[in-house]
Amino acid sequence: MHASTSEYVQTRGPRIHVRRWGRPDAPKLFMLHGWMDVAASFQFIADELADDWQILAPDARGFGLSDWPVHQAGGGNYWFPDYLVDLEALLDHYAPGESVNLVGHSMGANIVCLYAGVRPERVRRVVDLEGFGLRQSAPGRAAVRYAQWLDDIKTPPSLRDYADLDAVAARLTKTNPRLRPDRAAFLAAHWSRPTAEGRRELLADPAHKLRGPMPYLVDEVMSIWAKVAAPVLHVEALDSPTLTSIRGDTPLDAFRERFSAFPDWREAIIEHAGHMLHHDQPEQVATLIRDFCA
Repeated sequence: MHASTSEYVQTRGPRIHVRRWGRPDAPKLFMLHGWMDVAASFQFIADELADDWQILAPDARGFGLSDWPVHQAGGGNYWFPDYLVDLEALLDHYAPGESVNLVGHSMGANIVCLYAGVRPERVRRVVDLEGFGLRQSAPGRAAVRYAQWLDDIKTPPSLRDYADLDAVAARLTKTNPRLRPDRAAFLAAHWSRPTAEGRRELLADPAHKLRGPMPYLVDEVMSIWAKVAAPVLHVEALDSPTLTSIRGDTPLDAFRERFSAFPDWREAIIEHAGHMLHHDQPEQVATLIRDFCA
């Protein structure tokens, strides 16, 4: 297993923890993890790539070892555009003036795809692992959405804790039955920290569970994707449960029309994998990244 080092970068907001693998003189890969995950999640891909690449993976604000933003009264303040602010700060720090390779999983994939359209001159390649965008928001539900948000911030959410590392690993395996026991044990140690009572709590701000009031406008997102100059590789699991959940009742062909916005888009399908395909088939995912970004 390739060892990583930890660094911290002060952004305009919270201090961001960055995990690094590989030689400092090697070509760079920036990797962004998904929701309720941490940068160490890319360890198994890093094991395949670190001999030839320098991998820089931040813990998103409010996850892992990165700072939690200062909360407003009654709730957290996680707004999706802030993830782009953090990414740009990291690129300014580690790769000023460079055209970079961006890899993102799930939420991280949505971040890098948006950034590549907003700053097309800064992005060389995009690898999107199980990133689909979100469901189109129904305009007629706007009042309901805002009312739900007002109700939610009155009772801030919480995250459960666990008896020990074995219990955290069991939780990870329950979510992903394909996860090997040794990988579950590794992830459990990076996904949680000890409490004063000797239990384990997740390295995540519970405020991430608050449902935001802002709509997801597919047409607006597609207009940003249309400005992506970099080639985009979309990688998904053969029977992706996330795709099924997000598209809902929308026919698959109609849902996939959103990807037509990318000027240069191609896809790869991974068998015997679920949403966490970088845990299930890291060798295959690493090969796709290596070949695409070479």
